[in-house]
Amino acid sequence: MTQPDAATKTPRRLDPEDAQHALAEVQERLRRQQLVEDLVHRQEQGDNKASLVEDLVHRQHEAELKALVDALHPADIAFILESLPKDERQNVWRLVSPEHDADVLLEVEDWVRESLIEAMDRQDLVAATGNMDADELADLAPDLPPDVVAEVQKGLTDEERAQLLEAMGYPEDSVGAIMDFEMVRVREDVTLEVVLRYLRRLHELPDHTDQVFVVDRQDKLQGILPLSRLLVSEPETEVRAVMSTDFLTLNPLDSDADAAGAFERYDLVSAPVMDDQGRLIGRVTIADVVDVMREDSQEQALSRAGLQEEDIFAPVAMALRNRAPWLLFNLCTAATASFVASRFEATVSQIVILAFLMSIVAGIGGNSGNQTMTMIIRALAVGRITGRNLWQLVKREMLVTLLVGLCGSVVAALFAWTISGSLSIAIVMMAAMICNMLVGASVGVLVPMVRARFGKDPAIGSSVLLTFATDSLGFFIFLGLATIFLL
Repeated sequence: MTQPDAATKTPRRLDPEDAQHALAEVQERLRRQQLVEDLVHRQEQGDNKASLVEDLVHRQHEAELKALVDALHPADIAFILESLPKDERQNVWRLVSPEHDADVLLEVEDWVRESLIEAMDRQDLVAATGNMDADELADLAPDLPPDVVAEVQKGLTDEERAQLLEAMGYPEDSVGAIMDFEMVRVREDVTLEVVLRYLRRLHELPDHTDQVFVVDRQDKLQGILPLSRLLVSEPETEVRAVMSTDFLTLNPLDSDADAAGAFERYDLVSAPVMDDQGRLIGRVTIADVVDVMREDSQEQALSRAGLQEEDIFAPVAMALRNRAPWLLFNLCTAATASFVASRFEATVSQIVILAFLMSIVAGIGGNSGNQTMTMIIRALAVGRITGRNLWQLVKREMLVTLLVGLCGSVVAALFAWTISGSLSIAIVMMAAMICNMLVGASVGVLVPMVRARFGKDPAIGSSVLLTFATDSLGFFIFLGLATIFLL
C-alpha cells in the first residue's frame, strides 16, 4: 500500500483492510529483525565479525521498515502504533519522518500519545508542534511539557496566541474545544466577482469549506454564502442578495455531543460558532464531529462495563487499577445472587431440576433488560427523552417486554415441561420468566435515567447493575414461586 504521489496525482483506492495489512507487514519485519539479532547474539561476545553482521542486518531492517512506514498515511501510522507493544511502538515511532510527527500525534489516541511524547526530546517536540494551527495545538497542549508549549507560543502571531489561549480555556467536551479558527469571511456589500478574486488569491481553502461566512466590520455574522450558490450566481451580484440568513449557529459552550447531533440531523458539513455578542469566532466541521462521535461511542462501550480507556499493552498494574473496582463490585453482586439462591436450599434439594432452570430465568431477564437499557441510553445520548414523553416511553417498554415475555415464556415452559415432565414446574417457569423480564426492563429504564438526572454518565456500570438485579431477583422470584406452589 502506497501514498498517492503528489506529482502524478494517482488516486488512492479506499481499502478498509489497508491498515491491517500494513500492521501485519510491520510486525513481520519486526519479528524478523528480532530473530536475526537473537541469532547473532548467540555468537561469541568478542566476535567482531558477528557484531559487524548484526549492525549491517539491523541497518538493513531499519531502512526497510522506515521505507514501509514513510509510505503510509499518518492515520495508518497511528493505527499501527496503537496496535504494538510499547517497546515495538517506540522503535517504529523513531523511524517516522519528522514531517509526519505532528499529524500522527493528532491522530493517535490519548493513551498512546503520552508514551510517544515521552520518547521525544524537547527540540523534536518544538519542531513537530511549531506549524500546528491553534486549535490543533490546544488539543495537544495538556500532554505537552509546559516549556514546549511556551516555546511554541513564541513563534505564534498575536492573533494565533489569542486563539490558542481561547481554545484552551473552554471545557473539554464543549464546542469551543473542537472548533476551528480557519475560515473564509467576506462583507455583504461586495460583489461575487470580488469574492471569487479573493478566494483565488488564497493558497488553498480551509478543509471542509462548503460556505463563506458574511460578517460586518465588528465580525458579527450576517449570513452564509454556500460555495454552490457562489459558483452559479452572476458575478455582478452583491453578496447580500444571494446570502442565506437562515442558518444554524453554535455557541462555544454548547456540548460537542449536541453539536454532533445537529450535524447528523441537518446533514451539515460545517457550522459557524458565535459568542454571546453575535461575533463569529470559529467553526465546527464534519471532521471534528466524526471524531466526537467515535470517541463518544468508544467511551459508552467501555463505560457500560465500568472501564476507562487504557493502553491494551499497558502494564498489568495499570490494567488492574482500571478493571478491578468494577470486577470486585460484580463479585459482590454475584455473591448476593448466590446467597439468595442458598436461602432456597431445601426447595432445590427436593426439586433438583430447578437448579438447571433458574439460570435460564436470570439470563433471559438480563438480556431483555440489556435491550431496554441500550434503547434508553441511546435516546438519552441524542436528547430524545424529555419530562413529557418519559412516562409514555416507560409504559411502551413495559408493554413490549410483557408481550415478548409472554411469547418467550411459552417456549421456556414447553422446554421445562419436556425435561421435567411436570406441568406445575412449567407454569412456575413461565411466570418467573415474565416477572424477571419486567424487572430487567424496569432496571434498564431506571438506572440510566437516574444517573442522567444527577448529571452522571448513564452508561457507566449499567450492565453490572442490571446483571445484579436480574440474577438476584430472578433467583428469588423463580425459587420463591417454586417454594410456594410446588412444595
